Amino acid sequence: MGGACGYGDLYSAGYGIMTAALRTALVSCYKKGGVRFRINGRDYFELVNISNVGGAGSIKSVSIKGSKTGWLAMSRNWGANWQSNAYLDGQYLSFSITTTDGATRVFLNVVPSSWSFGQTYSSRVQF
Repeated sequence: MGGACGYGDLYSAGYGIMTAALRTALVSCYKKGGVRFRINGRDYFELVNISNVGGAGSIKSVSIKGSKTGWLAMSRNWGANWQSNAYLDGQYLSFSITTTDGATRVFLNVVPSSWSFGQTYSSRVQF
């Protein structure tokens, strides 16, 4: 099963088992496991697919930090894909994500310095 706008296989990403709880007129999604980061691209172009996001479930902004850099704003490429035009090979990667409901979570060193393109890394942090 494919998904539109870069979201890929939504069932495999955990959306097929989503449960919702109603709180003060807002729907919050519970996700099993942490947020996932799939790193694609090449050299000076990191294209990160961010999935399994709980809470509001939709992302407003993302920043990336290499172990040798400061925080760098990422831009939305399309759908769930966010891009950075920095050379981050061989560095631990951290992410700061803000969802559309204003919640922000920081995922420190969620991607090891030995990361490679085409791999997915899972955090222990969730919204």
